[in-house]
Amino acid sequence: MPVRSPWSCVLWDVDGTIVDASEGILRRLSITLQHFGMQPPTRGELSRWIGPPMFESFQANVGMTPEQAVEAVAFYRQLNKEEGYTSSAKLFPSVADVIAAVAAAGIPQATASSKPEAQVVALMDHFELAPYFTAMVGATPDERTLSAKSDIVREALRRLEAAGVDTSRPVLVGDRHHDVEGGAEVGVPVIFVQWGFSWPHEAEGAQASVADAAQLQRLLLLPED
Repeated sequence: MPVRSPWSCVLWDVDGTIVDASEGILRRLSITLQHFGMQPPTRGELSRWIGPPMFESFQANVGMTPEQAVEAVAFYRQLNKEEGYTSSAKLFPSVADVIAAVAAAGIPQATASSKPEAQVVALMDHFELAPYFTAMVGATPDERTLSAKSDIVREALRRLEAAGVDTSRPVLVGDRHHDVEGGAEVGVPVIFVQWGFSWPHEAEGAQASVADAAQLQRLLLLPED
């Protein structure tokens, strides 16, 4: 059946939206915090860590100074590099099918992730999703120069525009209030996915909230009249 989209391009958050990397994140956080003499998080506390830039999370969640947070991020990222960026990561059910369907409909897509860009690219390559994206955008390696969600969304739109994409009707798919707030700051509506690491109230302000990939696809792709 021919389809159309109400959106001219689709931006995707990665952690908690496309990829479930929680197992590796919990392990690396535990090692990192123990290294710095702090209590490791429980799995139930992961929602405090997955989504925001790690530099911010180390300060907000365990009270590190900015200087300590820089050291902690560097230690954590070195662990990640040694393990391999795709270690323990898996796709959320059927999300890859939605990305493929959007691409097949001719709608340009980009990632807009607070994860370092090198890791985003490695994950998309690993899961064979890279060909579906016109741009793969993530944070800068220091997670400070480019880390705010609004700035990452702006950068994703800039790269799409540079590639000749119509960015007049963008939408961001994400799973945290940072996505909703970052999208709002740039004037980009958000479709909130409920399968990530969020609390229900975080969907407040989103254009829509979906429970599964089928619902998401119905919002991104509509039957031709």
